[in-house]
Amino acid sequence: MIDLKDIMALCKRRGFIFQASEIYGGINGFWDYGPLGVELKNNIRDAWWRSMVITPPLDEDGTPLQIVGLDSAIIQAPKVWESSGHVAGFADMMVDCKDSKLRYRQDHLVVYLPPKNYNDRKITTGLGFAFHQEEELKAVEKKIKKLAKDQTTNIEEYYKVPLPEFAVETYEHIVAPDTEKRGTLTAPKAFNLMFETRVGAAATDDNKAYLRPETAQGIFLNFKNVVDSCRVRMPFGIAQIGKAYRNEVTPRNFIFRTREFEQMEMEFFCHPDEAAKWAAFWVAERKRWWLSIGLREDQIYMRKQDQDELAHYAKEGVGTTDIEFLFPFTAPGHGEIEGVAHRCDFDLTAHQNGSGQKLEYMDPEDTTKRFIPHVIEPAAGLNRAVLAVLCAAYTVDENRPSGMYLNFHPSVAPKKAAILPLTAKGEHPVLATKLYLELRKEYSVDLDIKQNIGKRYARQDEIGTPFCFTIDDQTVEDGTVTVRDRNTTKQDRIALTDVKAFLDGKIKNI
Repeated sequence: MIDLKDIMALCKRRGFIFQASEIYGGINGFWDYGPLGVELKNNIRDAWWRSMVITPPLDEDGTPLQIVGLDSAIIQAPKVWESSGHVAGFADMMVDCKDSKLRYRQDHLVVYLPPKNYNDRKITTGLGFAFHQEEELKAVEKKIKKLAKDQTTNIEEYYKVPLPEFAVETYEHIVAPDTEKRGTLTAPKAFNLMFETRVGAAATDDNKAYLRPETAQGIFLNFKNVVDSCRVRMPFGIAQIGKAYRNEVTPRNFIFRTREFEQMEMEFFCHPDEAAKWAAFWVAERKRWWLSIGLREDQIYMRKQDQDELAHYAKEGVGTTDIEFLFPFTAPGHGEIEGVAHRCDFDLTAHQNGSGQKLEYMDPEDTTKRFIPHVIEPAAGLNRAVLAVLCAAYTVDENRPSGMYLNFHPSVAPKKAAILPLTAKGEHPVLATKLYLELRKEYSVDLDIKQNIGKRYARQDEIGTPFCFTIDDQTVEDGTVTVRDRNTTKQDRIALTDVKAFLDGKIKNI
C-alpha cells in the first residue's frame, strides 16, 4: 500500500497541490491547487458535468434524463439556513484534550481496548487508546507498543470501539490521540460548523450571514424558478458544482477533510412512489462513473448507511448509500467520496414553510395532481475525487528513474501528451513547436525541451502524461516521430501527420 506522505511529496514537487499561505506558515484546512492540480481538478469536474448535464444518463426506456445546471450564490439569506435546520442542528459533538489543547470530533475517534479490559463498553482496568478513525494501523501499533508495556501488543487482539459508545466517566482511562497521558479528554460539547460573516457596512448581528456549508440548498431555493422557466417535467434533476465551507475542527489527511472544498451535487426530483427506483438507479450510475475516470473495482466499496447514522432528512426514506474508496490512511477500511441519499421531501417542505411560497409540483397533464417531490441526491466531493484519482493512479515501478508513475485515465490526465525534441538545436525544436501549436488547439499538451530525454520521460511519468512524442533526426529525414506509451514504456514510430489522429483515437474514443 502506498503512503499518503509519498502522494503529498509528489503533489508539492510536481505542482499539483500546495499548502495555502505557505510562505506565512500555512493555514490548516486550506489548500491551493497548482498548475497541474487545477488541470486535474477541472478535468474531473468537467467529466462529472458532462455525465450529468451535457450527456445525462438514459432512462430504462432509452430516453435521456432531464438534468439542468445551476450556479447559486455562496451567501444566501440567513433564514435559508434556519429553515434548512443548519443554524440549530448543523453541529458536531467535540471533545477537547486538556494536555495537547487539541479538539476532536467525538464520532471521529475510536478506542482500542485489550481483550481483558473489554466489558460492556466500560474500562475497568488498564488503558484504552483513542485514535482518529482514519489513523494508519502501523501508527496505532507503534503507540500501543510504546505505552501498553504490560498488555498484549498484538493489534489484532484489540477491540475497536467508537468513542461515543463510552460513558464520559470512563474517559479517565483513555489516552487521547496526541498525548501519552490518560484522562485528558473532556466531556463532549456541541460545535456549529458554519462560517459566519457580515453583509454590508454594519458589523452587527443584524447583518450576520453564513458561508454555505453545502451547495444543495441553493438548488432547492431555485426549484420553482427552474420549473417555471425551463419546461422540465418530473422526474428531472438540477446539478451544481461549487465551493462550500465547514469549520472543521480537525481537518486532516491532506485534502480529504478541509474547511474549504468543492461539491458536485445533483438533486433529482421525482414522485414519492418512485424514490426507491431512482435511488437504486443513481447508486449504480455513480459507481459506473467512478470506474470510468480510473478508479478500480477493488478500490470501491458501496456501503448502505445504518439507521443510526442517517441524516435526519433520510430516516423516513430508502436511506443513503455511501460510495467509499480505499485510501492509504483508511486501509484496510475505506473513506467516503460520495453519498447517494434519499432526502425525501424534507428540504422543499422546510423552505415552503419558511418562506410561505408554494413549492409543489403540478402535473401539467392533470392540474389536480399536486405534490411535494421527493429527492435523490448524488453528492460527491471534488477535492476527495482528486485525492482518490491520485491514489488510484500512483503506481510504484522500481525500474523507472522516478520509481513510479501516475496511471491517470486519459480523460482526467492534466497533460494528454508531451512533445519532446531530442535536442534543443536545429530542426528538432522547430518541428516540435509546430506540432505543439497544432495539438494545443484541442488538447492540453506539454512542450518540454530542456534536459536529457530520460529525465524528461521521468518527469512526464510523474505527472501522468499518457503519451510522449519525440522529435529526432529521423523525423527530419522521413517525417516520423517516436510515440512512447506511459504505462508500458513501449515505443513505436508513426507519421508526424498522424499524431493528432492517434491522440483522437486514444482519448476521444475511450
